Formats: sequence, C-alpha cells, structure tokens
Amino acid sequence: MFDIVLYQPEIPPNTGNLIRLAANTGCRLHLVEPLGFDLSDRQVARAGLDYHDMACVRVHPDWATVRAALVARRWYALTTRASRLHAAVAFRPDDVLVFGPESRGLPADILAEFPAGDRLRLPMLPGSRSMNLSNAVSVTVFEAWRQNGFAGGV
Repeated sequence: MFDIVLYQPEIPPNTGNLIRLAANTGCRLHLVEPLGFDLSDRQVARAGLDYHDMACVRVHPDWATVRAALVARRWYALTTRASRLHAAVAFRPDDVLVFGPESRGLPADILAEFPAGDRLRLPMLPGSRSMNLSNAVSVTVFEAWRQNGFAGGV
C-alpha cells in the first residue's frame, strides 16, 4: 500500500486522524521530525482513538532518513504550488505521498527535489488558500486507492 510522509507536522489532531486513516487503508505513515507535538499528546490519542496499534507509524529524525528508508520508489509532493492535479497520476501501490506542515506547506528546498510532474495539487475554488492537512491526505489516498481497485479493502 501507499506510504504517507508528513514533513514536520504541527497539529496533533491532524496526525491522529491520519493514524486512523493509515490503519483503515493499510497505508504506512511516516513522520519527519521535528514534530510540533509529542506523539503521546492526548489530542493525537483522541483523534487516533484505538487505531494506533493497528497502524504502521514510523518517526524519522530528518528528511534524509525518510528518503533513504523509501529509496527506489515513486515520490509525489502535494502542494498548492503545483499545476498537475492529483487525479492525473496513475498511482501504484508502492507510491510515496509527501505533505508539508500545516502552517507553511513543503519548503522550497524539499519541493526542488521533485520534478514539476511529481508535484501535485488538489483542485480548489479560486481564492482558496489551502485545505486541512488530514483532509488533503485523505482525498489523495482514497483517489490512489480507488485507482488500484481498493485492493485489500472490503
């Protein structure tokens, strides 16, 4: 299944929601430090409920470490600064989906590692700034999973 990378996430309930998403979709969740919270935060626990034990969650000390852990894979960066829509990609089950921190998105140096065709965006109405992180990840994961016939799901 897909790997979701959250680069320096800041808001505990978003990460808790995504732990639950990972548990329910079979995705693996990677968190790149520094995190804006402690994983034992009660808001993370409340949002993730009892799904933490069912999810594959891995914390990486930095960007280089997560890149090395998921080498030889197709990587896509989700950003409002892309022209290609997320649904324009033919996703494969081992793809890596990267999302930036809630307050600022992926930094320019990280985005520079992705060719323009590997930077994706979600459609929004004109004048919209961004979507909630957990919503953006969910929309992307379910489109990718849909394209793969909801493999493993019921």
